Amino acid sequence: MPSRMLPGTLIPLCLAAAPADAQVRREPETERQSSESESNPAGAFYPSEATGDRSPANRYSSSRWAEDWRDMADPANRDDPIDRLKFLPLDDDGAIYLTLSGEARLRVDAAGNPGLREGPHQRRDILRLVGGADLHLGRTVRVYGEVAHGGIDGRNIGTPSGALRNDLVLQQAFVEVADRVGDVSVGARVGRQEFEDGPNLLLTSRDNRTIRFTLDGVRLWARTSKVRATLFDLHDVALGQGGLGDDPTDDRVRFSGVTAGIVLPRDLFGGSKLYLDPFAWRERQDERRWGDSLGRERRTYVGAQFWGEAGPVEIDWTINHQGGRFDGRPIDGWQAFIAQSVAIGSSGAAPRVGVRFDYASGGGGTAAEGTLKATRTPYGNNIHFSYGTFLTATNLVALAPNVSFRPVPDVVVTLEHQLTWRPSESDAVYTPSSAYAGTEAVPGHRVAQVSRAQIQWTLTPRLSLTTRLEYLKAQAALTRAGYTDSAFAAGFLSFRF
Repeated sequence: MPSRMLPGTLIPLCLAAAPADAQVRREPETERQSSESESNPAGAFYPSEATGDRSPANRYSSSRWAEDWRDMADPANRDDPIDRLKFLPLDDDGAIYLTLSGEARLRVDAAGNPGLREGPHQRRDILRLVGGADLHLGRTVRVYGEVAHGGIDGRNIGTPSGALRNDLVLQQAFVEVADRVGDVSVGARVGRQEFEDGPNLLLTSRDNRTIRFTLDGVRLWARTSKVRATLFDLHDVALGQGGLGDDPTDDRVRFSGVTAGIVLPRDLFGGSKLYLDPFAWRERQDERRWGDSLGRERRTYVGAQFWGEAGPVEIDWTINHQGGRFDGRPIDGWQAFIAQSVAIGSSGAAPRVGVRFDYASGGGGTAAEGTLKATRTPYGNNIHFSYGTFLTATNLVALAPNVSFRPVPDVVVTLEHQLTWRPSESDAVYTPSSAYAGTEAVPGHRVAQVSRAQIQWTLTPRLSLTTRLEYLKAQAALTRAGYTDSAFAAGFLSFRF
C-alpha cells in the first residue's frame, strides 16, 4: 500500500534551519561532480572528476556505486558500527567484499497556485527509502543492486506518477567488468543504471524526484590519461506503482551515442583544470507529442561541453544542435548553457559571484507542419530553471546573476534572480511535460522573473538539511493567457549511510 506521510506540520521543522528571507541555489545535482569509480582500481588513468560519474562529496555520492570504502577494512578507520557495513569481507584477503548503503529522505514542499493557475495551494509530503548492495568480486568485476520505495501524501496532489509514488522499484541492477589493457582503462556496465555522462542540463538522475531516473542497457568506455570515450545504448524504464514486477524496460524510448573527453593543457591561463567533452547522441521516442500531433520522433544532439576551473574562475559552457525528424517534419534547434563564477577571496570558503545565460530555441511546437525548432533534453535538470518545475529548456532564454557563501561552517547559501523570456512568440511557454495552453496565441516575449534561495546545512557527513524558496512573478507571455504568480517552498532531511 502507498505510504501514509507525515502531516503538514513537518514544514516548519524543515524550514527552521533557514532564514525566512533565503533564496534558492541549484539542486546539488546541478553541480559538476563526476568521478570514476575509485572502488575499481582499473579506472585510475583519466582524472576522476571528469569521467562522467558522480564524484563523492564528504565520501558520499549521489550515485552510491561511485563511493570507495576500502579503507573500512581497517577497524582503526571506523567511527561507529555503521562503518562496519561499508566493508564486509567475504574471503580471507578481502578481495571479495560487500558494501551496503541506504538513504531515508523526508521531504515536504508547498506551492501556491499550482500550475500557475489561481487556486488552492498544493502540499506534498514525500518519503524516499533506498537500499543498495555493491559486491566486488576481485579487482575487475562488481555487481550492484539498489531498491527504492517512494511514498507521497498531502493536499491537492492530483494523481502521482510512478516517479513519486512507488511501493518498490528495482532502481539499479548491473554487472560491471573493468580492467587495463596496456595504457588504456576499459570497462563495460550492463543492466539497469544511472547514466549521466554529459552536461547536467541534458542528462541527470533527477534527484528532485522520489525515484531517481535510470535506464536499461549497456555502457562501454575506454580511457587514457588524456582522452576518453563512452559508448552507450539505453532504453527508458516504465515505472509502475506496485512492487518489483511492474517497472519494465520501455522499448518505445531508446537513447544511444558517444560522449568523449579531452584533458586540456594544465598550463592554460597560467594554470587550470579544464576539459572539453564533445558528444553525439540519438534519441528515438515512438510516442512523442508536440501540440495536437502524436508521432515518432528521432532527435539527434551534437555538441560539446567546455568546463572546469582556472584560478578563481569556474566555467561550464555547453552548446548543442538538435536535428532529426518528428512525424515527418524536420527538426532544427539550438541550445546554449553558459555559466561562470568567480571566488571573491583565496580561501576554500570564499564567496562566489556568478552569472548564467541559457538559450533554448523555440518554434513549431504547437504547429501541425513546418520545421520544428523547439528544443528539449533527453532527461535534463529542470529545476535549474525553476524549483517548482514551472519551466524547461524549450523556447526559453534565461539570464540569472547569483551569489553563494558560507555564513557559518557546514552551511552554504545561494541566492539567484532569473529573468526569463521566450525567443519565439508564436510558440508556447513550456513546462517539463507540456505547453502552457494558450500561450502560443498571445503576444509577448517576457515570461517570468524567478527569485530563489537555497540553504544547505550538512549537520554530519550522513545527515543534511536543505531548504529551498522560490517566487515566480508571471509576466506578459503567461499573464495574457490567464496564468499567475506562484510561491514555492521545500524542505528535506536526508540520512545516508
